[in-house]
Amino acid sequence: MTVSVGILGATGAVGQRLIQLIDPNPDFEIEALTASESSVGKTYREASKWRIDMPIPDDVAETEVVATEPDAVPDDVDLIFSSLPSSVGEAVEPDFCEAGYVVSSNSSNARADDDVPLVIPEVNADHMDLIEVQRDERGWDGALIKNPNCSTITMVPPLAALDEAAGLERIEVATLQAVSGAGYSGVSSMEIIDNAIPHIGKEEKKMETESRKLLGEFDGAEVHWHGADVAASCNRIATIDGHLENVWADTEEDLSPSAAEDAMTEYPSLDLPSSPDQLIEVFDEPDRPQPRMDRNLGDGMTVSVGGVQETSHGLQFNCLAHNTLRGAAGASVLNGELLLDSGYL
Repeated sequence: MTVSVGILGATGAVGQRLIQLIDPNPDFEIEALTASESSVGKTYREASKWRIDMPIPDDVAETEVVATEPDAVPDDVDLIFSSLPSSVGEAVEPDFCEAGYVVSSNSSNARADDDVPLVIPEVNADHMDLIEVQRDERGWDGALIKNPNCSTITMVPPLAALDEAAGLERIEVATLQAVSGAGYSGVSSMEIIDNAIPHIGKEEKKMETESRKLLGEFDGAEVHWHGADVAASCNRIATIDGHLENVWADTEEDLSPSAAEDAMTEYPSLDLPSSPDQLIEVFDEPDRPQPRMDRNLGDGMTVSVGGVQETSHGLQFNCLAHNTLRGAAGASVLNGELLLDSGYL
């Protein structure tokens, strides 16, 4: 039985990726598309400047775009995917939850809220049960679930593998982030061609907080954030897709590079439609992973790792993930599949 879904912010870059992923998904059927007031009443083909390298699905193309408000979305929609800007998400997502909709959101608002599950299904699926706490505290029939920032989601799976194997004390990361992470018009060509930009607004704080919540423990009532110190430096470079990150992880116990590679390789994936067969792909070659060569592994849902080496206090490695698939739209879809598998839909 398929679940009827709606997409908030359907004409944007992440909204388009959501359509690309959800249209063939065996669990979901798109029934509602919302966008800004200027798009309301138009067909999706008319409203969207389609930028995905595949045609708009025919049934989606002729769907009428509606307003981003609960009254405009049919009652039989069971799950909402949100790709709204955080300022808009903060204003409207709670309204959908109060109206009884379950919202799987990529927007950054509320990720650090005590009663909002922030989830990477392969890492902390048990945090999804924070929904029960949320419903009790807020009186919602619906629920709000978040996936993390696209740079955070790249490094956390390999860090989770290391934490299980040897414990984590301190994490330092320097990112080389693709321009698609800023949206289609987020970085001008004159800014980024022949250049690198050593600042991405609010990105460092997101990585430093979200990773600790994701790696924390849920005791049935609250999430106890991981105690590791996290420091991030975020940089924009002229790749289109794929965030490459250099990570230094100080561990509580000694762990050899080969043992670390084994822990990452063996870290399990899940049996969900969007889960890759191999969650973490580890390369032997010292010059991998690379965005152009490796971002589409596992249909863009695999995290790749390379350059694992020993440091005086732990390990250093490089990691890569497709930022609009594993890091954004695909992460929201995977959370939707986990919601269905966990009985929340």
